[in-house]
Amino acid sequence: MKLGIIGLPQSGKTTLFNALTRNNTPTTASAGRIEVHQAVVDVPDPRVDKLSAMFKPKKTIYAKVAYADIAGLESGAAKTGISGQLLNTLAQMEAFIHVVRCFADENVPHSSGSVDPKRDAEAMETELLLNDLVAVERKLEKLVDERRKGGTDKTLNARQSELFERLHKTLSDNQPLRVMEFNNEEQRELASYGLLTRKPILTVFNLGEGQSAPEVKLDHESVSMQGKLEMEIAQLGAEDAAVFMQEYGIEEPGLNRMIRLSYDLLKQQSFFTVGEDEVRAWTVLRGANAQEAAGAIHTDLQKGFIRAEVVAYDDLTRLGSMNEAKAKGKFRLEGKEYPVQDGDILHVRFNV
Repeated sequence: MKLGIIGLPQSGKTTLFNALTRNNTPTTASAGRIEVHQAVVDVPDPRVDKLSAMFKPKKTIYAKVAYADIAGLESGAAKTGISGQLLNTLAQMEAFIHVVRCFADENVPHSSGSVDPKRDAEAMETELLLNDLVAVERKLEKLVDERRKGGTDKTLNARQSELFERLHKTLSDNQPLRVMEFNNEEQRELASYGLLTRKPILTVFNLGEGQSAPEVKLDHESVSMQGKLEMEIAQLGAEDAAVFMQEYGIEEPGLNRMIRLSYDLLKQQSFFTVGEDEVRAWTVLRGANAQEAAGAIHTDLQKGFIRAEVVAYDDLTRLGSMNEAKAKGKFRLEGKEYPVQDGDILHVRFNV
């Protein structure tokens, strides 16, 4: 999973990146330069902690999520065309976290001259939408040219023309492509185009200390955080962070919630493998079957899949041991089409 942190200059993208990743990347402005900072972080999950306490393994491994702090995207970029390098970076992301500035700071001037969360949220959405509109119009022009010249696959041309006309209609109505539904064939068709408004997005309103969340209506989920405060907490040691959070009445670092929201944004879920050597969280799409989950562990397990031994996390932790789960009938064998549930503990039987 890879999420790109985007936003207008001086919105606090790198501050949020540092909070999420416990990094200390300089937060100075990039002055329009394309800069990308990347880091991989653990997904906080108390279930992993509890399983690790039960099995006392040599290693405990959490699910991972990658973040990229992407600088260089400014208001008005799409009118002249987002540069190839920046567009390629954005297209590689599976989702976006859009940071919107709410804090006032006379030492950090706003690129538009004033702080206006609603304006800035809409401005970034417009940039992404205009980029997609230009890309779709170019594709439609190419399809018309192919029909005029002849010698092309007429069935393919007709199918693509119908699809891209639908995209054009949605974008022309000022709607992002993520509101549309696509069948599997259309999803494969669109995979190589890197259309930005198809990607899931989470907006983060970056507040100043003590500031209330703005009342801005969006068509997607949003969350408010005090980015600078969260960065300071993330860079403290565990004991100092606990004292700091108690002083400010913070029950949990906002970054933990942000990471979980990132996980949810991409419709991911976790299943676990346990044992004396390792307790580990694995990531699969919601709705994945047992054979697909086996493939997340290793391709050999997917190819040679026979059965999955399954016990639910709640059952195992309530009963206290795998033997007790078996005795109480909570341990079962499932076939390859079994839909894996969030929190399932799996052991894959296979033969290659």
